[in-house]
Order: sequence, then C-alpha cells, then structure tokens
Amino acid sequence: MKTFKLLFQILIFTGLLARCNKTGEFFENDTPELKKAQVEVTVPFEANLIGEYVGFFFPGDEGFDCDETFYCRVLVDAQGTATHMGKIEAHFNFCACGPDDPEIEGTDSKYGPTDLCFIAANGDKLFLSCGGSVVDGRLPHHPEDVNSYWHDPFVITGGTGKFEGATGNGWTDDYNRDSYPENSFHHWTGTITLKKGNK
Repeated sequence: MKTFKLLFQILIFTGLLARCNKTGEFFENDTPELKKAQVEVTVPFEANLIGEYVGFFFPGDEGFDCDETFYCRVLVDAQGTATHMGKIEAHFNFCACGPDDPEIEGTDSKYGPTDLCFIAANGDKLFLSCGGSVVDGRLPHHPEDVNSYWHDPFVITGGTGKFEGATGNGWTDDYNRDSYPENSFHHWTGTITLKKGNK
C-alpha cells in the first residue's frame, strides 16, 4: 500500500512539473509575439476646416524656402473638426506657382506638395500631404461666391499618440470665396488606417 501511495505521489508530482513547464514555455515563447501583434482597422475619415492665410513669401524673402519652379510659399492656419480627433488645429505649408508661369498651360495654378499637421485637443498629431491644381471658378455644389477651388488627392503619412503609424488617403474639396478673401475652406473625405491599442 505504501508503495502504491509513493508511486501515486510521484505521478502527481511529475504531472505538476510537466504542467508548469508547459505553462512556462507558453509565457516565455508566445507572449512577446502577442505583444508584437497589432491589429489595424480602416475606418472612414472626414475633416472640415476654415483656414486663414497667415503668410506669403516670395523669391528673395527670408522664409521663401521653395525651389525655382515656384513663385510663392504659403502658410495657412486652420481650425475645425476631424473624425477620430474632435476639434483640431491645422497648419498648412506649401509652395505654389501661378498661371503666369511659362511652364503652366491654361489658367490653373499648381501647388504642393503640402505639408500638413492636424493637432487634436490632447496634442496627438496627424501628418498629411496633398498637391495639385487650383482651378478658377466653382463646382455646382459650392457656394455662389466661390472664385477658385481645388479637388485633389491627399495621403496620411503618420502621426503621434493614437495616430502613430497611421496611413490613409482620400480627396480634398476646398475653395476660396470672394466674401472671405483671407480664408480658405476645406472639406476632406477618405479613409484612415489606425493601429488599435495606440493611446
């Protein structure tokens, strides 16, 4: 009987050791991989902003910082809202060349690439870029006093905090209005891909 009890205890002890070893292997080998795995989610993105032209720099001006194919550097500060961000501030920085440039055909102006930064209330940033043409006139859905517009692709190039590693793209629907010569109006729609778990 004592021998049977001893064998039974040895079997239980061996089983416990084996189980601990398997548990240890699970945590030792698999946990880092689980930590590395990040789920990405792609969701709709929309931003609506009103900008204010705050700086114009021309060749010879300190701060021009554009190559010779452009005649003007433009700075715009904006406020508005964006999905997944709430209320935001935005900063646009781009170079432009107008219809008087001999390299440009027609009456359109060219701009970009535009460096953009959207800043949420908590300080998280989203980085974007766009470029294209400013066209005289208006589209049918624009207000009556629109004098020029640009409808161009944008890309999301990254961010900080919740937006670290963010990607995405979409289209701008922006314009200038005679009634508000110091402002620009921006309506962006597309998608954004975020890494879930970013704080």
